Amino acid sequence: MTIDLLAAAGAGAAGAPPAWISFLPIIGMIAIFWLLIIRPQMKRQKEHQEKIAAVKKGDQVVTAGGLVGKVLKVDETYAELELGPNVRVKAVKATLGDIIPPAGKPAND
Repeated sequence: MTIDLLAAAGAGAAGAPPAWISFLPIIGMIAIFWLLIIRPQMKRQKEHQEKIAAVKKGDQVVTAGGLVGKVLKVDETYAELELGPNVRVKAVKATLGDIIPPAGKPAND
């Protein structure tokens, strides 16, 4: 009977895993979340900021609201756009969505 108690006590102590192993699934989920969602989003945001910083006079752009125009003047915060003949607007540079390649159709036609 004493041998059975000693065997049961020894088996219980050896079967318990270390406490840090219980955190591995949580750490794994955070790593997957970072690699699949956060990192690609940060990369796209950085590329967009670089593209908007490179906007210059004469470029055709699309605003976040869907307006297509030609850049007339650019400063640090704003871009003056010509949407049509005698139609000029001042847009915040951060709201510019994309730059249309030069082969695109002009907005003023």
